[in-house]
Formats: sequence, C-alpha cells, structure tokens
Amino acid sequence: MLKGLAITPPVIGRISIGRVVERNGKRLPEKDDQFTLTSQVQNRDGWVLHPLDETLKREAGGKLRSIPVRLLFNDPALNLRADYSLFDRNSGRPVCVGNGETCRRVGNEGMEGLPCPGPDACRFADGQCKAYARFNVVIGDNQDDALGSFVLRTTSFNTIRTLAARLQYFSAVSGGRLACMPLELRLRGKSTTMSFRTAIYYVDLVVRSGLSLEQAIEETRGLDQRRQASGFDQVALDDAARQGFAAGAFEEPEEDVPALVEEFYPEEGAAAADIPMSRAPVSLGSKLAAKVTRASNG
Repeated sequence: MLKGLAITPPVIGRISIGRVVERNGKRLPEKDDQFTLTSQVQNRDGWVLHPLDETLKREAGGKLRSIPVRLLFNDPALNLRADYSLFDRNSGRPVCVGNGETCRRVGNEGMEGLPCPGPDACRFADGQCKAYARFNVVIGDNQDDALGSFVLRTTSFNTIRTLAARLQYFSAVSGGRLACMPLELRLRGKSTTMSFRTAIYYVDLVVRSGLSLEQAIEETRGLDQRRQASGFDQVALDDAARQGFAAGAFEEPEEDVPALVEEFYPEEGAAAADIPMSRAPVSLGSKLAAKVTRASNG
C-alpha cells in the first residue's frame, strides 16, 4: 500500500447542479435548477454527459430533480465527508483541511497537525476557507458496478447540513442499515435575505418516491437479510473504507484539484456552480498566497 495516498470509493461519474462555462475569456461556474450526471471525462465544452443522464431525464419527463440512490456504507461519516478546506488557486493544491478542532496543514516542515478554530476565526486562512463535502452514492438498483459510485461535491452549507442530518436519522430508524435503504436525492429550493429573495437550491436525501418510511424500513430489512445470506460482509466493507480514507492527508487526487478549484472556489465575484452559496465565493488573497508560497518553497 502506498503511504500517504487516500484510498477513496471508485467513482464512475459525477452529480452536479450547474457547470463551468466560458464567458468573456474566463471560465466561470453557472448555476442550474436540476441535476446533471456526467462522466469523468472533459472536452472543450466541459464534462461529457453520462448515459444515465439522458435515461433519467427521459423518465422524469424533462428536468432531473430527483435521483434514486442507495448508499455504499452503513456509517454516515463514510458516505458524506465534510471538512473546512483551503486550496491554493495558483498551484491547485490543498493547503489546509480541518474539522473545527484539528487540521492538517502544509507548512515549512511538511504536513503539520494543528488546532482548527474554524473558518471564521482562522487567521491563517484570512477568510478564504469554507466547508467542502463529498457524497458518494450508487444510482438505482441495477447499476452495473455495484461498488462504483457517483460523487456529489458541494460547498453549500444547506446541502451539507441537510445531508448530515438525514444520514444520522435514517441510520437510527433503520437500525444502522443505511446501505440497504431505498433513498433518493431530491433538489429543493428556498429563498433567504442573503439570496435577495431569489431561489437557491440545495440537495436533500429522502425515502424513495412511492414508499412510506415504514415500507422503506421493511424493504431495508429484507435486503439486509438477503445480503447476509449471500455472504455479503457490510461490516468489512465499512472497515476497508475507513482505513482507506485514513491512509492519506487529503482525499482529492492532485490531478483533480484544478478542476475542483475552478468549479467550487471561483474567483472573486463569480457564483459557485454546484449550488448558490450561503456565503460569498472566495479566492486566495495576496496575503494568503504569500503564506502558501513560503510554505510550498519550504
């Protein structure tokens, strides 16, 4: 096993709410009011659509605002990983990742473990750090790759808070059988004073359409029994994932970070593509860039 390399769930596609477009010579994130499923391949026009995108939109009769999903893991924290993250826009490298108590930061002596006061009180980040989460799901019940996943990346506090709550609640009512629950991602809208009364969109996780909570739990127990009878070891799968995440300092592979920064950490004045943000978009200021340069040059 390579040291320092995080082993993350295999990804076969992306779930996004928006896209990056070129406007006036700049590549900027553009918001949308529906889900889009893409492959992991980009061309000159952006991310190439995944075949499931057309299939699900046709079944929905137009815009895709809900997606049937199952989860890979029973542990809520393995399905949704959220951190306070700071990226260097110049190099595309992660600089600091924390959870409000501790952080991993690139310093003069390499990787350092330090206290994390959170983005609002962090003098190092200078206001440029924000919450960033990855949520892995299996789409539908007949996906060819049972352990492959689609990843939803987001910097929306509304989405992160809602998904975290739903995962905890569904884990509780299902007796810890999250991976067997028939669920769906659903796009919801809301207006706030910070959005100037215009609609902003966030992602919710609910019981699959057509099922009551009681019916979903009954189906969950049945699938769990069938899996155990077949020898499927969910506990071992969760343990393997937990060890894989812990193996590296940062989850995102280096080659993926530039596109991630472009989409979720846009330049000053650009709106985030994933979901309208509850805070203003950020970029590295000159003060922070200088700190990062000194740390990188060590």
